[in-house]
Amino acid sequence: MSQSGSTPTREVARRVFATEFNDAGYTFKESEDERAPVYSLLPTGESANRVFFVGTLTEKDDVGEDNEYWRGRIVDPTGTFFVYAGQYQPEAANTLRELEPPAYVAVVGKPRTYETDDGSINVSVRPESITRVDATVRDRWVAETAERTLERVARFEDEGNEYARMTEEHYDLDPETYKAAALSALEDLDDAGEESDGNDPESETSIEA
Repeated sequence: MSQSGSTPTREVARRVFATEFNDAGYTFKESEDERAPVYSLLPTGESANRVFFVGTLTEKDDVGEDNEYWRGRIVDPTGTFFVYAGQYQPEAANTLRELEPPAYVAVVGKPRTYETDDGSINVSVRPESITRVDATVRDRWVAETAERTLERVARFEDEGNEYARMTEEHYDLDPETYKAAALSALEDLDDAGEESDGNDPESETSIEA
């Protein structure tokens, strides 16, 4: 939601699955202020200035030329997030440098969009923090994110849901797609049951977003 006054307020980090995040190619501001926050429009009808996700870091690469610039590929039950961290995100960049895939990680960061030469929009995350976690944290995030996604879809047709109306204007996407993805992620959790192996039992971390 929009912020009023001159004192900056930290935005809530939205829990979102990769399949929805990667479709969120439209960005906007809610004021004319040059310093106003930029929001991504989630296809389930919500704004996101910051996002929070947990997944498996499967690849990392230093794609910088003159300076280190790390790209990480992080997979959740629905798809893939890409994160990029360099000299302006030193803590996140240092974490990516030191981590050895595969590893469970929790990420809080800001959405970034850029247009490719063919006119398509690619979406990635500029991380504020990357924290190594374990399977318990990952599973809890999946369950909570599925719940939040289902809640957004349930509110989509509510009168006065301005972000849902914006999605209808800017996207040709069916929010039921993301409901199905959330339900599938929950089913995967149920199927896994006690097979989850707790990749990092020493690093069980409480992540607040």
